Amino acid sequence: MAKKYEGIDFSVPEGVRRAARRGLALRRKQSPSNKAGLDPMQAAKEGIGSGVARARDLSAGKVSPATVRRMKAYFSRHASNYKLDAGKKPHEDKGYVAGLLWGGEAGRSWANKIVRQMDAADKKKR
Repeated sequence: MAKKYEGIDFSVPEGVRRAARRGLALRRKQSPSNKAGLDPMQAAKEGIGSGVARARDLSAGKVSPATVRRMKAYFSRHASNYKLDAGKKPHEDKGYVAGLLWGGEAGRSWANKIVRQMDAADKKKR
């Protein structure tokens, strides 16, 4: 059962939504052999979450507490490879596009903030 967090706003900020939409647009420009992020079918085969599905959720504007925790974990794992590499065009850099699918820098900041709020709420409940 999903936890309820009273007073925490899980509405996705516009900057995060914009980054996710940009990631989807850049991914469409990529060649089939150089696509960033897994689509839902590819992710299911690997037993992991889909960057494309995440971008769609973020673009829609509302995500669950579990999704925000997954976002924080994604950015922690990929801290060194989701920024645009020097000399590459945005659509050429798979790591950059994958990061945008998860909300980009705005998504990282927002997920960190929301997870801090959830952790504080969890401590109060103990």
